[in-house]
Amino acid sequence: MERQNQSLNFIQTREIPFIGLFAAVTAVLSYVQIPLPLVPITAQTLGVMLAGSLLSPGPAFLSMVLFLLLGAIGLPVYAGGSSGVGTILGPTGGFLLSWPLAAFVMAHLTKRVKPNFTTVFIINVLGGVLLVYSIGVPYLARIAHLNFTSALTVGALPFIPGDLIKAFISTTISISIRKAGKKLV
Repeated sequence: MERQNQSLNFIQTREIPFIGLFAAVTAVLSYVQIPLPLVPITAQTLGVMLAGSLLSPGPAFLSMVLFLLLGAIGLPVYAGGSSGVGTILGPTGGFLLSWPLAAFVMAHLTKRVKPNFTTVFIINVLGGVLLVYSIGVPYLARIAHLNFTSALTVGALPFIPGDLIKAFISTTISISIRKAGKKLV
């Protein structure tokens, strides 16, 4: 019976504060930005990677859903303080909408492996970069009326070096927390 109840629990009560914390961290990182014509460079995906690296799948997913909802209702949490449903429906919307899934996938994969630097870095790149691009770039192409190659050129290629740096930073932080014997959730 206990095993069945565990499978029904998407999150535990002690995990709820971390949902808000990682939504807030991602919001704060939105203000670290380098503007570009269609898609700005921000540090927000670092928040997504941290949530995916440090939380269980349910809380990781919900932290990014909360982040999206806060922006959708008008709080200035998206890149550079933007907000509203229009941002989600705009060129960067696919990237934003990918974040709950990316955080969930990263957290799920992290639970399945022995988390060392290499495995966590690979998971951050797979979930926090490749998965995000695989949703964001086609969405950008559709909304901005670009062919896929053009969308890839403006929506992914300029960001790869920075996203790899963010994956490295996220991995370093998460491994450091794990080595210190701290377990968030």
